[in-house]
Amino acid sequence: MKKKNRNIEDFNDVLTTRDLYEILPIGRNAVYKLLKDNTIKHIRIGKKMIIPKQCLIDFLKNIS
Repeated sequence: MKKKNRNIEDFNDVLTTRDLYEILPIGRNAVYKLLKDNTIKHIRIGKKMIIPKQCLIDFLKNIS
């Protein structure tokens, strides 16, 4: 399945894990590792993890 080229601005202010692997050029397991290690700040609600868009932007700024 080919991914659509979407900008981060196209996404809601609160992202899901699925949104992360659409935005970042990494797979599902890598996304969950970044969240588990708290490399990308997130909020856990029960079993669901949500990521404020600003936390992803901060992560991207810090890696470059």
